[in-house]
Amino acid sequence: MVNILLADQLPQDGERPDVSYTFFLEQVERGNVSEVNSQGDVIQGDFERAVRPPVKPDAPDDAPAPEPAEQFETVLPAFALDTDLLATLRENDVQVNADTLDQGRSFLLDFLLFFGPTLLIFGLIFYFFRRAAKQGGMGGMGGMGGLGRSKAKRYDATQQRVKFDDVAGIDEAEDELVEIVDFLKNPDRYRKLGAAIPKGVLLSGSPGTGKTLLARAVAGEADVPFFSMSASEFIEMVVGVGASRVRDLFEQAKKTAPAIIFIDELDAIGRQRGGSGGGMGGHDEREQTLNQILTEMDGFTGSEGVIVLAATNRPDVLDAALLRPGRFDRRVQVNPPDKDGRRLVLEVHTRSVPLDDEVRLTDIAATTPGMVGADLRNLVNEAALLAARRDHQRVRPEDFTDAMERIVLGAERRITISPAERERTAYHEAGHAVLGMLEPGADPVRKVSIVPRGRALGVTFQAPETDRYGFDAEYLHGKIVGALGGRAAEQIIYGNVTTGAESDLEQVTNIARQMVGRWGMSERIGLVSVLPRPDDGPMFPGVEGPSDATRELVDEEVRRIVEGCYERAVSMLTDNRDKLESLARTLLERETLDEDDALQAAGFERRPQAVDKGGKEATISARRESRDGP
Repeated sequence: MVNILLADQLPQDGERPDVSYTFFLEQVERGNVSEVNSQGDVIQGDFERAVRPPVKPDAPDDAPAPEPAEQFETVLPAFALDTDLLATLRENDVQVNADTLDQGRSFLLDFLLFFGPTLLIFGLIFYFFRRAAKQGGMGGMGGMGGLGRSKAKRYDATQQRVKFDDVAGIDEAEDELVEIVDFLKNPDRYRKLGAAIPKGVLLSGSPGTGKTLLARAVAGEADVPFFSMSASEFIEMVVGVGASRVRDLFEQAKKTAPAIIFIDELDAIGRQRGGSGGGMGGHDEREQTLNQILTEMDGFTGSEGVIVLAATNRPDVLDAALLRPGRFDRRVQVNPPDKDGRRLVLEVHTRSVPLDDEVRLTDIAATTPGMVGADLRNLVNEAALLAARRDHQRVRPEDFTDAMERIVLGAERRITISPAERERTAYHEAGHAVLGMLEPGADPVRKVSIVPRGRALGVTFQAPETDRYGFDAEYLHGKIVGALGGRAAEQIIYGNVTTGAESDLEQVTNIARQMVGRWGMSERIGLVSVLPRPDDGPMFPGVEGPSDATRELVDEEVRRIVEGCYERAVSMLTDNRDKLESLARTLLERETLDEDDALQAAGFERRPQAVDKGGKEATISARRESRDGP
């Protein structure tokens, strides 16, 4: 098709000029036509002497006059009779032929037009295949554009700059890997005692905890080459490419041993095998790649000096064959850092950041529970950007405070809000804050604001004083009561409610469902787990889901808990309406209040509740009120 289009667009060299049928008859009658050739209604012929064809009627006024021609081409009109034309040609001694019409192009030109582009494409493909085969140094898939070659990035010892000093806040995981480093540096110490180093080490933990950084630090400390590759890079649409890349990766590592192979996001190819087949060979390719990894790790004799490090956020979905002894022998959990760990992480990320003398990294670490290394690095960067925009010579404490608010609460929106809606927002946030101050065990209220941020018109920011590692029922009920404070305040002050509690209701529903269905905090449900974890789909393999009656009972218990907490929220705010109105009036005047100012505005000299007993994990709770419709 491309060839035909090109042929139609190119000029036709040697074409006969088109003349009108009338002009053609005139030349015949004058005896100026020597011969004609006809096929169908097309007539071609030669003049006895060159003649200039007349200008066509539809030609532009400034068009040049046609050149004299010795050949011509015309078309027989539908109403003209062939017998009359033939008689006229005979009378004027014109030779009549029926040969193939002249197309105006040579055979070589036609060949190049119709087959040239195709030959060029095949020639380029052949050239690239030959080039890839020479560079690949391997047959089979290597010749097909290097599909079977590993795409792992290699970091040599001279390029490796990350050391354990650059990794902070995860000392437990770091200690687990010191033995790996020592083996790579002094393998004979272990071999003479018959000890074999683990073939594989699996790093698991939440996103951003530093798994990849820790793997690079191991290579940096051991001073060995480091091959890094994401698991998804093994997979291609062509079945067998992933397995070929695995073989190539392990061959490269063995040639440069001792070395480390790091596979990031292992769950992309290491999920449990089986299940329905995916389209385009998806499951076949993934399972073949996983099988090849298992085979390569089984082939280790322990003397190659190659260790496989892998990272994943979901170790629970990995295939059992990966986790058995002899493959990934050692599993290292990389947890979020505690308060001291966060301070050390901040020290690492502020090495190149000029800090004001008033900046206390210990205080910043205390107000960032739940943040991992990636979050803290982002916090430092945002603070530095704010300081630069404000023309500060050093990063100040207020830069960190504003950066923290921007990350957790969202950026400020410059929108115009009516006085009535602004007042309602103030009461809504004051309801959250007052209950956060009154409810036993609630997280301290760090900041209250009615400045629009993100999708919210106001925000109440609460954060625990210490890292939490387990939630008790009292704390969870208090969290629900506090989350319903905005809706309760609107009901008390205005007698009606708005859509502002949308995110609050989502939050309390989720907490109540987990209490009932997973944590055994409902007497009617009992000490059984009837709901899967939020990240899971169905229940555990081999376990049937809850019955319809159980689901209905879960819904009833969730509604009972939420309604009971709402009644408590209304009762507490009704009894402390003076504090609610005082805090709301101050918010309307100042828009944003920190912890001390909020306590003072509500009429508290200090935070009334006692220190909490602890919780499951570090959390930062920021309530955002959406005024969007359903």
